[in-house]
Amino acid sequence: MPEHGHHHGHSHGHAAGSTALLLALCLTLGFSLVEALAGWWAGSLALLGDAGHMLTDSVALALAAFAARISQRPPSQRLTYGLGRMEAIAALINGLLMLAVVAAIVWHAIERLLAPQVVAGGAVTVVALIGLGINLVAAWLLSRGGSDLNTRAALLHVMGDVLGSVAALAAGIIIQLTGWMPIDPLLSVLICGLILSSTLGLLRQVFTTLLEGVPESLSLPEVGRTMAAVDGVGSVHDLHIWSLGAGRTALTAHVVIANASDWPAVLHRLQSTLQSDFGIAHATLQPELPRTEPIVFKRKLGERG
Repeated sequence: MPEHGHHHGHSHGHAAGSTALLLALCLTLGFSLVEALAGWWAGSLALLGDAGHMLTDSVALALAAFAARISQRPPSQRLTYGLGRMEAIAALINGLLMLAVVAAIVWHAIERLLAPQVVAGGAVTVVALIGLGINLVAAWLLSRGGSDLNTRAALLHVMGDVLGSVAALAAGIIIQLTGWMPIDPLLSVLICGLILSSTLGLLRQVFTTLLEGVPESLSLPEVGRTMAAVDGVGSVHDLHIWSLGAGRTALTAHVVIANASDWPAVLHRLQSTLQSDFGIAHATLQPELPRTEPIVFKRKLGERG
């Protein structure tokens, strides 16, 4: 009886993802320097915070682009699954960087609320409007680059930049119309709350991947019941599902079948079902025969020992 059934699949589109990351990096890094100078000149925390955010994002995007390239390397004798998990590690670092940025902006916003400073509203409005356009282009590039954790983490950073530009734009307009300076740090705190919510959600998914938990897009009971319903399968146990990174999911399970000769056909049906219903292309399945009661010899009644 064959002991294992293997089926391997490879995800595509990572080249497009890494290209999008590089383009977004160039846009983000270039404008962050311009925005930092404009924010310093205008005295705007919203602009300075957004510039710092974009600069941090540039580092994050560079890390994400590096991870996207590295993850395409083939498996080795030491790293038999390849380097797909590098994307999750990059996403983890990006998420932690975002938490640091949020903390720094909130701290400076509190200082500004306690001691308001004059802000050049006109300059803030113009620079924020340009930044909004650049960030929207970068977000569009990343949205077409893939749906893996790494690209999603980078997109999260850029969407944070989009929201930061919107906040800076609103601050500039309100300051021009009303002269109310506290709006600048208040909108900075608001945008930090939105970024924090998205970042915590991303980190939860990253930890699930690194701890080899079941991907959020899949349900272990549903996969198990679907496998058990395949023709020729008696039951399924010791079922494990986890992410390999780079858009790949792995599964292992023990499958109870009635006859050993049925296993090749049952294996094919299981692999086809896992691929078509759940997108799982890497499955290692262990066939087992039903457990039978062993022969027991008992002493007859009246027989002497």
